[in-house]
Amino acid sequence: RFHYGHPDVFDRIFHITRGGISKASKVINLSEDIFAGFNSTLRQGNVTHHEYIQLGKGRDVGMNQISNFEAKVANGNGEQTLCRDVHRLGHRFDFYRMLSMYFTTVGFYFNSMVAVLTVYVFLYGRLYLVLSGLEKSILQDPRIKNIKPFANALATQSVFQLGTLLILPMIMEVGLEKGFGKALAEFIIMQLQLAPMFFTFHLGTKTHYYGRTILHGGAKYRGTGRGFVVRHAKFAENYRMYSRSHFVKALELLILLVVYLAYGSSYRSSSLYVYVTISMWFLVFCWLFAPFIFNPSCFEWHKMVDDWTDWWKWMNNRGGIGLAPEQSWEAWWVSEHEHLKNGTVRSLLLELVLSLRLLIYQYGIVYHLHIVHENKSFMVLILFKSPYPLETFHSFQVE
Repeated sequence: RFHYGHPDVFDRIFHITRGGISKASKVINLSEDIFAGFNSTLRQGNVTHHEYIQLGKGRDVGMNQISNFEAKVANGNGEQTLCRDVHRLGHRFDFYRMLSMYFTTVGFYFNSMVAVLTVYVFLYGRLYLVLSGLEKSILQDPRIKNIKPFANALATQSVFQLGTLLILPMIMEVGLEKGFGKALAEFIIMQLQLAPMFFTFHLGTKTHYYGRTILHGGAKYRGTGRGFVVRHAKFAENYRMYSRSHFVKALELLILLVVYLAYGSSYRSSSLYVYVTISMWFLVFCWLFAPFIFNPSCFEWHKMVDDWTDWWKWMNNRGGIGLAPEQSWEAWWVSEHEHLKNGTVRSLLLELVLSLRLLIYQYGIVYHLHIVHENKSFMVLILFKSPYPLETFHSFQVE
């Protein structure tokens, strides 16, 4: 246990003779509590937990406050992933302690990022298969004519793996402490309180800020305030906070799903399409609408009018020196891209490589406009925006 959460008592002599408690860096020092645990463990120290009085601690309960806290912790875990302390601990622990350390520190955030990246890889892969015609030609192969029952079985299995197995640890824990009847009742109450939507939304928060820290660094403290939160958050505030982390990504996934629905006619009439994509549609819905569903008085008409007026004023304000992102869209835009100005060559190249995924749309548009006459050469994609006339495409041979 590395005591993630403000340790109460330090052995002063032990720590000041072993490099001190905190790191000499305001970036790494964002998670100084867990780095103190890392340092103590690496230097043969012990971290113990003594619980004398159990009481409830006041925590963040507002949507935006919780998002700020999740972003701060995700940034800290990104820095931990890049630090040498975790590398050294991983090499010195035995296998089971290494797994315990992984899943209680950086592993949780890394697995969250992999889950979201899997959705992107799957949808872009399916988009390529559908728009290029490969899916249609593959399904016409007589060797896989009777494979649909097997595919339906795999799709049903994936629903149980992604749904039931993820909630099983929570049911087991509550069941052992309070009984399985109480655990089942709490599970049903969580569904009625839209807990799946809430946690799916924060999956995007963890992934965005963890991935950005891995690419560009720049972890910083984010004050949550912990004030009175039963208040209405304006649309401009939600837009500033969730635009890059949720809204843009959700719209990209929505376009992928719509294009796949329009052109992927092979499984549209079967239950396989529902089994495969239902979780992705739910992910898109949560990322787009969860901030408004969990926002008090969000759908009252006069609040909507006030939000529109405030957002329009914010959009029309010009940026300038000394203007905060809350005052102008232009100032917010500059602050949102600040990590690119301060990024390294490696991080910028990785951003460029990740952005190349958008060329798959152009690839599909070129071949579905029927202007290349069944030519499957990749040169068609390059020459589509060239100054040469379309007749020059005919000179390329099918590869």
